[in-house]
Amino acid sequence: MFPTALSDHRKGLLLTAIGGLALSVDIPLMRLADGELWSILAVRSIATLIVTLLVATVLRIANGRWPLLVPGWPGLVTGLLYGLTTVIFLLAVFNTSTANVVFIVAFNPMFAALLSWIFLKERPAPATLVAMAAMIFGVGLIVRDGLSGGHLFGDTMALLTAFIIAAAITISRASRREMGFVSLLSTVLPAAVGLISVMPAGGFSMEHPAWILFNGAVMMPLAFWCLATGPRYLSAPEVGMFYLLETVLAPIWVWLIFAETPATMTLVGGGILVAAIAAHSVWMVRRKSIVQMAG
Repeated sequence: MFPTALSDHRKGLLLTAIGGLALSVDIPLMRLADGELWSILAVRSIATLIVTLLVATVLRIANGRWPLLVPGWPGLVTGLLYGLTTVIFLLAVFNTSTANVVFIVAFNPMFAALLSWIFLKERPAPATLVAMAAMIFGVGLIVRDGLSGGHLFGDTMALLTAFIIAAAITISRASRREMGFVSLLSTVLPAAVGLISVMPAGGFSMEHPAWILFNGAVMMPLAFWCLATGPRYLSAPEVGMFYLLETVLAPIWVWLIFAETPATMTLVGGGILVAAIAAHSVWMVRRKSIVQMAG
């Protein structure tokens, strides 16, 4: 642990940045595995769960005690929300374009700001409200395009994913407890849903399982742990903004690997979202600097 609040803030920035970078390869790796929805969900979640249990066991042997896995009721509720998010997120991935998913999910900082305002009494600044208005307009353009493109269900699932992520981050922020293992253990829920859905169909269906195993065993544990630990040191909107890394990078990875070009309206709406979040992030950093200098 670092001794000062500023050091804690920097630690939170580093953790969430690493988590956002790891998360940005999630959709490309799922696409590379080339499988059906429930097989991907089950294998990805089971791999993450196995790695989590192995790490917890190693820590138990090394430290003589188990790490804090689920910190009370806040941990249980947060874990349920993270598990639900995984299922809904994959429904979005398989029912709309990659760009639509990541641009709409990037709306979660604004949901986080609203939930923090309502439940934590952390009133958003006027600049945050302006950014919210711009982001609502941007998401509206993307979803409107989804109406004509026939992928409204996928866009709606992406929007629901953003809301649930924001709720989980807000609860983590309110509890101030260690949630690193909660998001990892939450894969029990999507693993069970995936297995229940796969079995009647006769088993797993996947062309290249190595990609999803790597995703579930390495990249997702890293992303989940970092992003779930971030709220100990950063505000809920700040943590949510690091999902912007996936918003910017995931469509680039998909374009480079699969030559999938986003629709024009998706790019316009996504550009508005990215610009609003980026401008708001710069404003928050400058505001913190001014407050620290004044103090």
